[in-house]
Amino acid sequence: GASSSSAPHPRCGQRCAHFVERKKRFCKMVPAPGRRFCGEHGQQEKENDRKRIPCPLDPKHTVYEDQLQKHLKKCNSREKPNLVFICLFFFLKQMPISSLSKEELEDLITKLKKASNGLELHLKEQILSHQALQEALNDPKNGESAFKHLKQQASILGNMEKLHLLGPGRCFVEFGAGRGKLSHWVDIALQNAENVQFLLVERATARFKVDGKHKRKDSIFERLQVDIQHLCLNKVPILEEKKLPLVGIGKHLCGAATDLALRCLVESYTTCCDGENEEPVPKRSKSDKTELASNSSTDNERNEEDTLENSKPVAGIVIALCCHHRCDWTHYVGREFFKSVGLGPVEFHYYQRMSSWATCGMRESITKSSMNDEESEDQTNNTEEHDQAYSKTEGGSDTLQGLLTVEERKEIGCLCKLLIDHGRIEYLQQRGYKAALQYYTESAVSLENVLLTAVPRQSWIPEPTA
Repeated sequence: GASSSSAPHPRCGQRCAHFVERKKRFCKMVPAPGRRFCGEHGQQEKENDRKRIPCPLDPKHTVYEDQLQKHLKKCNSREKPNLVFICLFFFLKQMPISSLSKEELEDLITKLKKASNGLELHLKEQILSHQALQEALNDPKNGESAFKHLKQQASILGNMEKLHLLGPGRCFVEFGAGRGKLSHWVDIALQNAENVQFLLVERATARFKVDGKHKRKDSIFERLQVDIQHLCLNKVPILEEKKLPLVGIGKHLCGAATDLALRCLVESYTTCCDGENEEPVPKRSKSDKTELASNSSTDNERNEEDTLENSKPVAGIVIALCCHHRCDWTHYVGREFFKSVGLGPVEFHYYQRMSSWATCGMRESITKSSMNDEESEDQTNNTEEHDQAYSKTEGGSDTLQGLLTVEERKEIGCLCKLLIDHGRIEYLQQRGYKAALQYYTESAVSLENVLLTAVPRQSWIPEPTA
């Protein structure tokens, strides 16, 4: 590196007097009038003359003697105030399940079973398909992994169609979009539809994106590289322009990302749009009231029809859930539900970790087989990342060998996932949505095989009874 020298410069009145040892010459910068060194090297010369001493709070590091008092006020080794919240947060993040005593674990499981009492433990199977993917599903060139992804995408589209969410005049917002394959298939399914927009949200850069390949005039694709927690949909230009009803979609939206997406749609965007649409109700005269009463039945019928499309700026939500062990109490939308059944952040911390027990012992073999196929490129931000996170959090230290059998662990893990998901369902129901959980594919296709769907309650069309 460079070293300092006080050797006289032949033109010290014009150039910096610092000698650059590496280049065997003096610095060529011109110092300020009356100074021997330029701004950069003048500071270095001063520091060379200053004395460093060991920090009295922690001698492992040193500090300039003339800056000691300032340093003591901000040194990381100083005595800190007793911040209960920060200590609790640190405890929640650091304590593994394996550190629990047998009694503590049994208490957690008892609370879990009590809180789950009354919940629908067996979800309905809603394994559907869609004509848009039939050609790809029948293509022998697609390997096993590609086939599994196609089956999931086909079922998601089938469920969207069942809820009447596939149609013209909509904007489809794909959260955790990756390459944009789900939007790709939705676009193909809507090839004859007009006025369709796609907004693909992904915080990471994605290779081999497919959204750029669509040239259809009636559909618009736009990609946003942003974390969902920082996304404000009402400020996105293409949404401001046409204000089309939104359909939120996602395939394996990981952990807290699901909660962030729900908040983004149901709280931020819906609240903003409701505020814009609010208008003061004009006063009516007595004659107006009489006329209104006589036409009430006709108006009610007409308003009911209008309500189906215009009551909510979000027309529906269809999200394949994933990675409950990566949920976070800070972002979790079901906190009120947890509190209502006597649970809090401590229990949530352990339950989200224990949720991975639902698939313990099976994930490794599935990951190995799926990574052998070219289609696994599509899951760069899904399968690989999720399985790595799984192995780091629950694959080793939290095994609790000897306390629980594999079957008991699997049962408890499923209950944890169900409880977390039920909190999401209640959150949506309280905000005017008809929400449901269902199995949308077989566990042999994906271990994360639960689909969350929601439509505004007014527009919900009940299934015909046999």
